Amino acid sequence: MSDQPGCSLCGRIRGVDEESAQTLAWVSTREKNVVRWMCPACARRHTRDIEGKLPDEYW
Repeated sequence: MSDQPGCSLCGRIRGVDEESAQTLAWVSTREKNVVRWMCPACARRHTRDIEGKLPDEYW
């Protein structure tokens, strides 16, 4: 098991060699005490879904 978070949508793993700005662009969400991470690309793609707090199955 990896200590690095991975994107719950596309599966991308956050690399230790990423630029600082890229690392800060990762988004975490918490629903029912489950933390999920999204890479910057998926977070941009689903910004409205995140802000509207739509359940993941609607994405």
